[in-house]
Amino acid sequence: MSNYQDPSYQQQQQGDPNDVQANKVMAILAYILFFVPLLAARNSRFAMYHANQGLVLFLAALAANIVAMIIPFVGWILSPLVAIAIFVFMIIGIINAANGVMKPLPWIGNFQLIK
Repeated sequence: MSNYQDPSYQQQQQGDPNDVQANKVMAILAYILFFVPLLAARNSRFAMYHANQGLVLFLAALAANIVAMIIPFVGWILSPLVAIAIFVFMIIGIINAANGVMKPLPWIGNFQLIK
């Protein structure tokens, strides 16, 4: 395996430096309230990427909590574990946004809901 990385791939992962600087706060807020960048930074590719990641994280948390509520005893045990996992994914997303990186979240980040 080679260590060569295509420059266009790295640019895609880093995002436009001007866009990143201007919308870093919006991208961070996307993991707390995913709809804020949808309203305030609609033209920013960087903010919209993280808004998409925040929306996917929100929907995954919602689905996991619904499933945990439906399953009586196992759900009560899994519910705190799911909450911890969602919190860890949120922290990972915030760190990625703060570093100006457009990197998908583990396991759930490859879904594209916002275009």
